[in-house]
Amino acid sequence: MGLLTFFLVSLLASFSSAEISAKVGVNYGQLGNNLPTPSKSIELIKTLKAKRVKIYDANPKILKALKGTDLQVSIMVPNELINSISTNQTLADQWVHTNVAPFYPDTKIRYLLVGNEILSQPDKSVWFNLVPAMRRIRYAVKCHKLHEVKVGTPLAMDVLESSYPPSNGTFRSDVSVSVMKPMLRFLNRTKSFFFLDVYTYFPWSSDPANIKLDYALLRAKNITITDPVSGLTYTNLLDQMLDAVVFAMKRLEYPDIRLFIAETGWPNGGDIDQIGANIFNAATYNRNVVKKLMAKPAIGTPARPGVVLPAFLFALYNENKKPGPGTERHFGLLHPNGSNVYEIDLSGKTPESEFKPLPKPTNNEPYKGKVWCVVTKHANKTALAGALSYACGQGNSTCDPIQHGGKCYKPKSLVRQASFAFSSYWAQFKKLGGTCNFNGLAVPTAKDPSYGSCKFPSVRL
Repeated sequence: MGLLTFFLVSLLASFSSAEISAKVGVNYGQLGNNLPTPSKSIELIKTLKAKRVKIYDANPKILKALKGTDLQVSIMVPNELINSISTNQTLADQWVHTNVAPFYPDTKIRYLLVGNEILSQPDKSVWFNLVPAMRRIRYAVKCHKLHEVKVGTPLAMDVLESSYPPSNGTFRSDVSVSVMKPMLRFLNRTKSFFFLDVYTYFPWSSDPANIKLDYALLRAKNITITDPVSGLTYTNLLDQMLDAVVFAMKRLEYPDIRLFIAETGWPNGGDIDQIGANIFNAATYNRNVVKKLMAKPAIGTPARPGVVLPAFLFALYNENKKPGPGTERHFGLLHPNGSNVYEIDLSGKTPESEFKPLPKPTNNEPYKGKVWCVVTKHANKTALAGALSYACGQGNSTCDPIQHGGKCYKPKSLVRQASFAFSSYWAQFKKLGGTCNFNGLAVPTAKDPSYGSCKFPSVRL
């Protein structure tokens, strides 16, 4: 009986350690019109020596391509189904029956995430349906006997209303009691993870004067920050952000729920007004994250020393159809043709000295000078006409110079007309929150697009 007990305890311990082993994976986004096939993508993921992969849906072609591989897989229930699933167990059962059960266990599906950054969405109605939807999906998983699948949901750092110092970490008052408390109860009861999207790039780039770049890149040698309440000392921004969430959970009386980094990364490129988005910083950050997370014994964070942090880096590819500023399309470890943006080994076993030298960064200081807003290459002409109409429809004589008889009137050149409208709109409305994007049709440039007597408005950075 003693031997049997010992065997069972050992077996449980091995399952437990396997489940939370230090493995770094990659987020496989699909918002590109030039990406390799799923089977080719899985081969590329293997060359990166990733041990996990997360997708943002339950794409059957990808799940089939993952069959028989050793990659642990995370899939996602789309945001738009959460409201319906929250009140309909049959729908939850059908979703799991169709999207998970046919592939399990040959495809190592381990994590089923309900939605993506739901508490960052403007539609508040879905916030309060998130945990009920998680419960129904979890029940469906149990009914289908998918014993190794954990249910969770990834949240962004904006779920906190206070994060500095880390000991002051507090969930937002609009979700703390109504959403976070029941969610933490669910995660605790099901022994799941708090999945967190955490990027040091964004706090650093919004305040580079006060946050040191090396501190954000996990390469600081002599920079430390001591939390005046906890007394814990921080040597990098990632630990500081993670521990703010740890303290927020502790504040709601759930101090022991494990963290799982659902996304982290650094952009390898971006728009001219986006500081620090370059290959050098991206490679430095991601290599340092891998080195930290794969260290043996585990390093953990100051609030949780020695605790394993499983993680997914964002992202596999530079995805050309992602909306938003230029950085959004430049988080990839790989170009769409499958080549490396920079060398990286997600197993952490390749010494830094074996990587090729990185290009020196040129935009670690804010750009100073005039910037214009122009049409991107290969912009869709139909969409462009609509964006031109929108920019000109905002008033303030935005488009007077491109009207008939104006100095910039070019009726046969939609691109020039739209570029003027975009520049004029941005120059007038940037201070009010206007952006140079227009659903991906526009990009900032330091090259003056003016011609002849037609002078394009600009903004000064």
